Amino acid sequence: MNSSKSPGLAGFGVLKNTTCHTEKKISVFFSIIFMTVGILSNSLAIVILMKAYQRFRQKSKASFLLLASGLVVTDLFGHLINGAIAVFVYASDKDWIRFNQSNILCSVFGICMVFFGLCPLFLGSVMAVERCIGVTKPIFHSTKMTSRHVKMMLTMVCLFAVLIALLPVLRFRAYQIQASRTWCFYKTEHVEDWEDRFYLLLFSCLGFLALAISFLCNAVTGITLLRVKFKSQQRQGRSHHFEMIIQLLAIMCVSCICWSPFLVTMARIGINEGRSKETCETILFALRMATWNQILDPWVYILLRKAVLKNLYKITSGCCGVHVINLHMWELSSIKNSLKVAAISESPVSSKQINQQPLSSMGQ
Repeated sequence: MNSSKSPGLAGFGVLKNTTCHTEKKISVFFSIIFMTVGILSNSLAIVILMKAYQRFRQKSKASFLLLASGLVVTDLFGHLINGAIAVFVYASDKDWIRFNQSNILCSVFGICMVFFGLCPLFLGSVMAVERCIGVTKPIFHSTKMTSRHVKMMLTMVCLFAVLIALLPVLRFRAYQIQASRTWCFYKTEHVEDWEDRFYLLLFSCLGFLALAISFLCNAVTGITLLRVKFKSQQRQGRSHHFEMIIQLLAIMCVSCICWSPFLVTMARIGINEGRSKETCETILFALRMATWNQILDPWVYILLRKAVLKNLYKITSGCCGVHVINLHMWELSSIKNSLKVAAISESPVSSKQINQQPLSSMGQ
């Protein structure tokens, strides 16, 4: 696994002459808080998803529930596994030489960091694509986006993330203990080999690509919903538009704000090679920002729902002195209502004319 390095010393080069020192109590506090809040948030989201899936088994909502379930389950296991390893490292006083003689724990830790970092980003982009198809092509979504296809997409995304995480191990490159001695990742100090640079740049490029796809699809979805809102005079679509647009803005903002520092830091290290001036504190701050994305995911995708948005709208309208519109008939399923609104906007009111209208115009 370590080519020219001996197995017992793999990954320990960073422990020599390191200038990065972290306050143990503060670091342990951050690790425990992040792990606890992440586990509780994602566990609550899983319970909500299970109840929703048992209550609403429509085909239109099944794909959303499956993708959302895959996201929160991935986040849950990410906090559980990575958090447990981090707490164990702190409890062992970061003495890697004592409990990591064969570099097995560091390799497992590095694989988990890469997998549970990329997989939620990939799933977020897949969810954005699925919502975009559901809003812009409702008929295609209802006929082609089956539960079997969604499960296949989930499997492919997870396998691809596993492949990226196992790539250094398959190439006999060991994951490295970072300067803070609290986590393992790709080599980030004295990066001179092209392969070490490749892994850092690959991770960053894939992360930015997932964010770009999410941003593009969410932008298309938001623009489509706004166009439908202005074209349709049906009141039942108003609350749905308000809910979806707020969710899309929250998803894009949280993902970009949380992940951009870490992805930019890894890209700068890969591009600048050994001339990188990124400090240990900077990398740790970026890592903690990325961790917050997995904490906020269930609140954005699952818990930021109609009741919260309705109350927030009333409070904001009351403070601004604007007459509060009666937001009645809040739909329980976002995908179901998007299909309904899209069909209303693209078809005549008369049911006879609906039957005569070409299917191609209804799918737009």
